[in-house]
Amino acid sequence: MTNTPVDNELLQLEKKYWKSMQDKDVDTAVALTDKTCIVTGAQGVSRIDHATYKKLMTDAKWDLLSFDFSEIQTQRVTDDVGIVAYKVTEKLTVDGKPVTLEASDSSTWVRRDGKWLCAVHTEAPKGDPYGRDRKA
Repeated sequence: MTNTPVDNELLQLEKKYWKSMQDKDVDTAVALTDKTCIVTGAQGVSRIDHATYKKLMTDAKWDLLSFDFSEIQTQRVTDDVGIVAYKVTEKLTVDGKPVTLEASDSSTWVRRDGKWLCAVHTEAPKGDPYGRDRKA
C-alpha cells in the first residue's frame, strides 16, 4: 500500500464503513455511500440508492461480529477518485448460525463537494476461480 495522506484517509473511510455495518449504524453507512452505489458479489450486480440501502441494512438477517483486512492496496485514479482493495476475513452470524467468510473486496471512492463517498463495492468470496470447490 502506498502511504500518502489520501491513501490513509480512504483506508480509514473503508474501515469506518465496515464498522458502521458491524454496529448497524445505518445513518453513517448511508452518509458514506454515493447517491447510488453499484455492488457486485456472489449475489450478482445491484445499483443501490440510499432508500434501498437503508432497507437492506434494517432488514438484514446477519450480524457482522468482526472483520480483519490484509494485503491492502490503494490506488489514486484522479484527485477525486481512489480505490481500496484488500482481503477480508469476516466473522458473522447469518440466519442465527456462525459463519466465517474470507473474501477479496474493493471499493471505489469518489470525492464530491469535498466529501469522499463509496460509489462501487465488490466482494469475491475466496475459492477456486472456476467454482470447482463448490458443492452442486
